[in-house]
This record gives sequence, C-alpha cells and structure tokens, in this order.
Amino acid sequence: MAVRVRIAPSPTGNLHIGTARTAVYNWLFARHCGGKFILRVEDTDKERSRPEYTENIKSGLAWLGLNWDEGPFFQTDRLDLYKKAIQELLDRGLAYPCYCTPQELEQMRQEQKANKLAPRYDNRHRNLSKEQIAEFEAEGRKPVIRFKIDDDRTIVWQDLVRGQVSWNGSDLGGDMVIARAAESSEDNLGQPLYNLAVVVDDIDMGITHVIRGEDHIANTAKQILLYEALGAKIPEFGHTPLILNETGQKLSKRDGVTSIDDFKQKGFLPEAMANYMILLGWTAPDSTQELFTLPEAAELFSIERVNKAGAKFDWAKLDWINSQYLHKMPANELVELLVPYWEEAGYKVDLEGDRPWLESLTALIAPSLTRLSDAPAESRLLLSESLEYSPDAIAQFQKEGVIEILQNINAALAENSALSEQDAKDIIKKVTKQAKVKKGLVMRSLRAGLMGEVQGPDLTQSWLLLNQKSLDKVRLQQTLDFLEKLPSE
Repeated sequence: MAVRVRIAPSPTGNLHIGTARTAVYNWLFARHCGGKFILRVEDTDKERSRPEYTENIKSGLAWLGLNWDEGPFFQTDRLDLYKKAIQELLDRGLAYPCYCTPQELEQMRQEQKANKLAPRYDNRHRNLSKEQIAEFEAEGRKPVIRFKIDDDRTIVWQDLVRGQVSWNGSDLGGDMVIARAAESSEDNLGQPLYNLAVVVDDIDMGITHVIRGEDHIANTAKQILLYEALGAKIPEFGHTPLILNETGQKLSKRDGVTSIDDFKQKGFLPEAMANYMILLGWTAPDSTQELFTLPEAAELFSIERVNKAGAKFDWAKLDWINSQYLHKMPANELVELLVPYWEEAGYKVDLEGDRPWLESLTALIAPSLTRLSDAPAESRLLLSESLEYSPDAIAQFQKEGVIEILQNINAALAENSALSEQDAKDIIKKVTKQAKVKKGLVMRSLRAGLMGEVQGPDLTQSWLLLNQKSLDKVRLQQTLDFLEKLPSE
C-alpha cells in the first residue's frame, strides 16, 4: 500500500505551531514510508478564510522545509464533489433535511440545560412526513442537511498513537449537520460542513493515514460513520498530543506567540523550529539524540513513538536548539540573516560594500547568539556610532594609572596604521611593561576605552574590527577627552 497523508489547514489565520507540528509528523511519516505528502486548504468557511492566510500557510510550510508532493488543493474548487456525496446520502435515506429554526434549537438546549442533560440534537426532524416538509417549506424555512447517527452504535478504531479507541454513538450529539441551509432558491443544497467535506476529500485523494491532533478524536468517530455510509475504505488514524503551555493548558495566543511567523520574527531558524517540533511529542530511538535535520529524523521516525501525553512547550529547550544551529552556521551565511535585525535596530550596514568586515563581526558574536534577534545587542559596542560609558567603565577609568595606560596605547597606535593580531598583543604587552601593572588591568582599561564597557566579545578581535575602520584611534581619543572632563575623586 502506497502511503498518502495530508495536512489540511484552514486559512482563517496564520500558520499555527500546532498545525505546523502536525505537518512535520505527516511529512516525516510520508518520507519514512516513501509515500506522498499532500497539501489541502480547507477554505469552505467563506466568512473567515483569507487569501493572505493561504499564502502565509504555504510560505510557512516552505520556510520549515516541508515540501509537499501534491497540491495545494482548495475545497472551494470541489463543491460539486461534496454535493454529489450529500445527495447520495439523501437518496439512500442516510441523511435528511432538518427545518429547525435557531430559536427552536436554542429552546431545546435550554431545556436540556435545565434538566442537567448534555446538549444534543434530539433528532426531531429525522422522520418528517411529506405534509410536514411541505408546511415548513411554505413557511419559508431553509433546511440544513443532517446525517443519521445510531445512538446504539459503538465506533471503535485502532489508533496509531493511542491504541484502541471507542466512542458511543449516543455521545456524538445527535444527528450531525453535514451541510448548511441553501442561500438561494436555485441551490437545493447549501455549503458542506467540515466533517462531510474532509471525508469526501480523503476518499477522493486516496488518503491512507490521517495524522492529526487529539482534539479531532470526536470528529474521527463521526467521520468513520461517513466513510462507512459512502462505502469507502477507512484510513488509519493517529491522534497526536496537544502542545501545552508551562501551566499544562493548551498553548494559545495568551502565551505570547503561536504562529510560525511569530517565531520567525523572534529570530528562530527554520531548521531549529522543525527540529524542536519533531521533539514536541516524539522520542527518537536513541533518546539522547536531540538534534536532527528533517531527512535525518525521517529515517528514524515511527508514529508509534509519538507520546500520548501532552507536549509541554519549553522556551529554554527551543533556545538551546536554535543556538546549536546558529553556532554551526558559516559566517558568510549567517551574516545575511543578521542584516535585517541590525537594520531594524537602526544600524547602518552595507552588506554589499562591507561584507568582509560584517562577516568578521558575525564570526565574533556568533558564539554568543541564542536567537538571530540577539545580534543588535551583541554587536552594539562595535556598531554604535556614539560611544557611551557604563558606570563600571567609569569606575575602571578612576583606577590608578588607567589614564596613562590609555595614553600609551593611543601613542602606540599612532605608529601602527593597520593592526594585526600579533601587533595588538605586542602593544598590550609593551604597555603592561611600561606601566608595571598586571595585564588584566590593561585589558579591562582598553576595553572600557574602546567600547565603554568592561565586558563584551573577545577584546583582541573587537579591537581589530574597530581598527579596520580606524575607529579604535577615534574612540580612544574620545575617551581621553572624556577623562579630562571627569572630576577626580
């Protein structure tokens, strides 16, 4: 059997991390089995679906590296297929028109609530006579179409993640609406609803395995009944755990970020996001392995190793994984990803004209990066046009002999138009000997004089970068001018 799986997002919002994680598992399963991964856009919700959300979903999946083999297919292009299935169910007596008004349904719910009963449709229009139908039609009522559900039926399936699952028909809320009321008199059937459309699509596309979130389990019970009614082979189902926040609740917008775009803007790499989502509910055969490319994970993936328990979102783990990918990335690739963050922070960078310098800067700060968005803060001391002094730097300047140290370094620079790493080390050694102090005092003073801070990236490499732009001399002179105005203790 050729494996065929699908991801079927609704374009009513940006690509959600839960949908993306489901896409990851479907992609891994398809690649592991040599099958097909299909993209289907479930856009029958006319009021909330937007073209920009469709584009966001497509670009988000592509950004993560989840290339699809077929599609995207759009449900709005397939309405005739759904209406044909609905008509078949009507003709076979497996579905029927229901003329209940919203007011009648609300009264039914209120009565059930008063009697402490679970809300459900009581199937009151399941067996209407021709006369009753004619009366409702004369009143101008537009019927929805309901699919008959046998309350005495128990629906059982062997879930790929959860083992045997059973669901009582009586717990499915009564006969299920599969199509809305028609909007015009020319159209005898209205807009098909999710459970009907998804089953017809899966049958038509030959879907063999449905891998999706556990919040669809009740839908699965209903859909199995529809597969049977339409005489189709039932696919295998696997229901993955929900993604939870730190308090154990379902991850939501209240937790700050939920869309893949949000994570992208915060400076996470696509490889790191895909890697992290792989681990959000799945454990590798070697449980100590935590870093995978998508193809590497596909070789190891099995749906049976997906956990049943909810997957708690861990920012620290995501940051760590992201940092591992950042630290391994060559500077010539990483620099291109950092430029937008520098520009957003207001720094003037010219990648085309100043690439070697920016690559050196990137190599210098890369080991300190956790996210791409850390770059402005980590490189501030080297990119800032103005030099400001921290309280710690000012305290360093007030130590005995520091002014003389900076003056001697400045004088030594006058004799060196361009520094090599060895030149920088020789100057520090020479000045340390002249001042008869410890090397640490010289280096801390130099850092404070060059960058206005007593801590930061590697001093020698920072100095060489500043020297390439002749900024070391400018900054040291600025510091000496500042110290002349600094009141003595």
